[in-house]
Amino acid sequence: MSDTTSQIDRTHMRREIEEIPDAARRLLKEAHPKIREIASKAGAPVFLASVARGSSDHAASFLKYASEIYLGLAMASLGPSVSSVYGGNVQLAQALVISISQSGASPDILSVVESATKQGAVSVGLTNTADSPLARISSSAIDICAGPEKSVAATKTYVNSVLAGLLLLAEIGGDKELLKALEEVPDHFENAIGKDWDALADPIEKRGSLYVIGRGPGLAVANEAALKFKETCQIHAEAYSSAEVMHGPVSIVEDDYPVLVLGVRDAAEDGLAEAADRMASQGGVVFATTDKVKRANRLEFEAAGHPLTDAITQIVSFYAFIEWFARGRGFNPDVPKHLKKVTQTV
Repeated sequence: MSDTTSQIDRTHMRREIEEIPDAARRLLKEAHPKIREIASKAGAPVFLASVARGSSDHAASFLKYASEIYLGLAMASLGPSVSSVYGGNVQLAQALVISISQSGASPDILSVVESATKQGAVSVGLTNTADSPLARISSSAIDICAGPEKSVAATKTYVNSVLAGLLLLAEIGGDKELLKALEEVPDHFENAIGKDWDALADPIEKRGSLYVIGRGPGLAVANEAALKFKETCQIHAEAYSSAEVMHGPVSIVEDDYPVLVLGVRDAAEDGLAEAADRMASQGGVVFATTDKVKRANRLEFEAAGHPLTDAITQIVSFYAFIEWFARGRGFNPDVPKHLKKVTQTV
């Protein structure tokens, strides 16, 4: 990936992207034994639930697909305001409740976890702050071992939140294939950082807006990518599944409208490639991380050997691109406008 900008020195975001492989290795080494212990005590939950916001909620969405596809257990996304603002008390006694928060300090997240724990639910807090309030009030807490993250834009904490959750689900389900793939994924992250996505830049710059498309776990990654376009570059981006985009939004894909399609080597790849080619045939400038496209432009990708690790590897390549793209537009991705690292909502 070329680097033609000099107005901003090497960013915290870039350093933290490069730390992702080692952060993942650290999680696998230091946190996996505790995760295995938590899984053994989780019993047989009737369903799963998540509570999170922002990038952490995109991590939770990834885990929802993993739970429902590989465990066969429904996973609900809980609205934090139901508890903190409206005083609602969702019945969670039979659930495994997974909360995700870098700081572990947001009052609305804490209110849901406190209610779940009091009901006797198995509440698992994923946090990058081991001594946080979230860690204290959860029945079990997992330090995601990402290390300090100085950039406002989350990168390695998002990846490690997903990995920690996947380890938990794999241990609950006894999924040896997924556990093996997770052990190998740091090496795939190393390769993913160097993928060249520079061709995306000019079409997006010309329109100032784009769609990001995924399916299944790839949709959770697409949501995270769309957020980063807005957060770091002030580019409007919307995320859709390759099925949902056809129910209306596809109508504006013409006249060189840019589309980023995040393909994963899974059961949805054929349909995703067909959607990418259809949007290209309408006049969109479509880039896709799959070899199955015929009309869309193929982007380099790192295939990680398992659908779930393949999906999460996509975001590492994207992070490397978006940091470069933000600097090229004259923005410092470490300090997005109107944002701060820890956001506490009620």
